[in-house]
Amino acid sequence: MGWLWREWRRRRIRGREFPAEWAHILARTFPRILRLSDADRAELESRIQVFFIEKRFEGAADFEITDEVRLSIAAQACLLLLHHDTGDYPDLLSIIVYPGEYLARQRVRDEIGLVRETDQVRLGETGARGAVVVSWDAARRGASDENDGHSVVLHEFAHLLDAEAGGFDGAPRLPRRSMYESWSRILKDEYATLQRRAASGEPVDLNPYGATSPAEFFAVATESFFQEPHALSQNHPALFEELAHFYRQDPRGFMPPSSSSAPPQYPPVS
Repeated sequence: MGWLWREWRRRRIRGREFPAEWAHILARTFPRILRLSDADRAELESRIQVFFIEKRFEGAADFEITDEVRLSIAAQACLLLLHHDTGDYPDLLSIIVYPGEYLARQRVRDEIGLVRETDQVRLGETGARGAVVVSWDAARRGASDENDGHSVVLHEFAHLLDAEAGGFDGAPRLPRRSMYESWSRILKDEYATLQRRAASGEPVDLNPYGATSPAEFFAVATESFFQEPHALSQNHPALFEELAHFYRQDPRGFMPPSSSSAPPQYPPVS
């Protein structure tokens, strides 16, 4: 009976009027919301309201959580869910926000098998215990209209969608069984191409971090799909179509084309 009560509560929340103050904040910090259709904007606003109630925001390193922080992150996270009949990230409990880059302790195994601990500078990460960690500086940049292919929020929440299918492997739960064959073939080919080009030092127009694993490739491709959809559709049309079928939307309608006709170029992986 718990799920019935949860759905009843969500319907009540979604039926509330979206606060005018929140709308003004989003118009300033997340301008693409103004270019959504009326129906999509209404759906996004209702999802944001549920997100506010069900997810906990926590400031790290003395960072203060404000409505601008909550709205900017929630809007980007909920954008991935438009047109989806989903549980609104059911395994997510909290979003931990740092003011900027932060150090994370990790254990790595070297070439002779010894395990050592080291600190790594990060902008975000998706934990295994119901938490997402993001840098506010990076989240704020990702909410803007910059066509740079980067959004730490989209990246980390794509990992959550990936994990809903049972693991971090770049194979999220697809809307139809018939989609799995083409999804596997196209993303595998694109991933292999990015690996080859990044390893050889060739110029790439997808973040080479996506070459580190299928899970990271899916997250990086999601960033490009929403942040630079015109370039992605032109240079990787098959990948763009797979992502459009999965996300059930076409971001070219609400993201302005880059002022430059050339796709972004990333430095080779060192």
